[in-house]
Amino acid sequence: MRRHQTNFGSHSASASPGDFVDRSLGWRVITASTSDLLSGAPPRESVLEPAVDDHSPPLGGFAKRLADILIATVALVALAPLMLMIAGLVRLTMGGPVIFAHHRIGFNGSSFRCYKFRTMVNGAEERLSLCLAEDPELNRQWREGQKLGCDPRVTTLGALLRKASLDELPQLFNVLRGDMSCVGPRPIVATELERYGSGAQNYMQTRPGLTGLWQVSGRSNVSYPRRVALDCLYVRNWSMFLDLAILLRTIPALLKFDATA
Repeated sequence: MRRHQTNFGSHSASASPGDFVDRSLGWRVITASTSDLLSGAPPRESVLEPAVDDHSPPLGGFAKRLADILIATVALVALAPLMLMIAGLVRLTMGGPVIFAHHRIGFNGSSFRCYKFRTMVNGAEERLSLCLAEDPELNRQWREGQKLGCDPRVTTLGALLRKASLDELPQLFNVLRGDMSCVGPRPIVATELERYGSGAQNYMQTRPGLTGLWQVSGRSNVSYPRRVALDCLYVRNWSMFLDLAILLRTIPALLKFDATA
């Protein structure tokens, strides 16, 4: 595959490793070896490679897909009692639908419905619009990271589910359907794709994941530009060993009970 050579200009000396610097729609992008990714060593600067063509399979091909099916099947069987209990609690405390399905961008830019246990009140989008219009600080948080430190839409039960990432368990069905992978970039909405710049090519080269390099590298404490960088790093340095390492590191990451999720 021919590499697309682009000059993105020199980066600022004050920029920390992993940060993107916008250069008129160009991006400074970091790269690292697999051992660097797992050890936390400072990454090196590089340029992005273009995504594969429309006829190429998702990253990892058959081996990664087979691993996804096996892992998701075992996880669904093992976690079925917990998922049924959560579904009952959501229905009891919030009423309405138990599952929330939101359109996300997948392999080659295709759209799919990403499943989660519902964690927000009814009319959440209207409440968000009102809060962002009335509170400049919340508006700033949303523009910078598509997240809110104290989200007024999230219920008490929803906050607990989010902190433990239990709200994402229904995405195991997305993995079985082939919409997602067990490991990959964080699934994003269409409007976020613009913020990836040239990195969107890397994102669309694979299926988004239940967990990923961003989650085991700080999760919600990771800035949005750093999260984009980690997604690109994952694609550029993918291996089955890297997937296994991320899966193993996801367990202690979840046990930290992220207070900002």
